[in-house]
Amino acid sequence: MRKNAIVRNYFVLPCCLLLLNLCVGMVGYKAKMIDDPFVQTAAVIAMVLFGGSMVAFVLAPAIEGMVGTLRRGSRSMGDLGEVLFLVGLAALVFWLYYRMYILGPEYLLPRAWRNPRHF
Repeated sequence: MRKNAIVRNYFVLPCCLLLLNLCVGMVGYKAKMIDDPFVQTAAVIAMVLFGGSMVAFVLAPAIEGMVGTLRRGSRSMGDLGEVLFLVGLAALVFWLYYRMYILGPEYLLPRAWRNPRHF
């Protein structure tokens, strides 16, 4: 059980918080479509609260469950399945952050969902 806590505290939870930070960036990007600053601020707060709840109650338990399943399934191979999953998760988070901060938040969205450009 100690190993589960280590994986949760030092890897799964930080990855979920990084994903929540990406959601906050996307919310800020989409909120720029609202002209009224008070409504824009209220929309950002509401969406961040919803996103935080989704991370806490859906995303983190789902990732922990996947890690637990891989741990049980990879006992015959050692911990290779779990390590590969964790490396894949880290690579996915890195790729998402690269797209968000180097290319821009619009590159995480489908073309139809992007904000219209105001010149």
